[in-house]
Amino acid sequence: MNQSRHISYGEAPSVTEAVETRRSIRAFKSTMPPDGVVTQILESAARAPSGTNIQPWNVYVVTGDTRDKLCAAACAAFDDPDAKHEIEVSYYPDKWFEPYLARRRKIGWDLYGLLGIGKGEREKTHAQHKRNYQFFDAPVGLMFTLHRDLATGSWMDYGMFLQNIMLLAREAGLHTCAQAAWSDYHKVVREQLQIDQSEVIVCGMALGYADEAAIENQLVSERAQLSEFVRYFD
Repeated sequence: MNQSRHISYGEAPSVTEAVETRRSIRAFKSTMPPDGVVTQILESAARAPSGTNIQPWNVYVVTGDTRDKLCAAACAAFDDPDAKHEIEVSYYPDKWFEPYLARRRKIGWDLYGLLGIGKGEREKTHAQHKRNYQFFDAPVGLMFTLHRDLATGSWMDYGMFLQNIMLLAREAGLHTCAQAAWSDYHKVVREQLQIDQSEVIVCGMALGYADEAAIENQLVSERAQLSEFVRYFD
């Protein structure tokens, strides 16, 4: 079993510590980050590499009333069994296979185990999944879009941009949770934020201060040993 490092909720003084303490936080405090911090994070994150420097990212920062209205609309759609739900981007494979299936199940079991959610408890599972559409109570929500005519390379570029944001947030003493779940309700997001049809909703992200007392934040996901994915050649 992998050995987990002690998790610090303070500032990350090095890139290594930022990487190793970045986690998907699923319960946040309501405290807003200081003025200008989110802007500085985004400015620095935009130094991410991109093919021929096209910089394919677009970001919508939602706070206050706009955030609350977006969350209310998304939660209403999620709760409505008659709402038409069309996935625009296939984030996961249509058919799972090993070793990815086992890893996916493991993280789900670990999270639900901490929360006391047993197999088959649909109402509790629904309520926990709904937390995505409340940004897990984070005061800052980020929504990311990409022009739909761009190709695979731009999606790769986007991953580096998102990682920059998450690591810079750690440097500032903040935490994040990248949320593919928001792209499932792209129609709601598009309507609430008046996003043009030319843009694909890539994902959302919760940003703020972690609630250290929340039991779900005790979850530290395991990582595969290097021998499972690295090959050395002399």
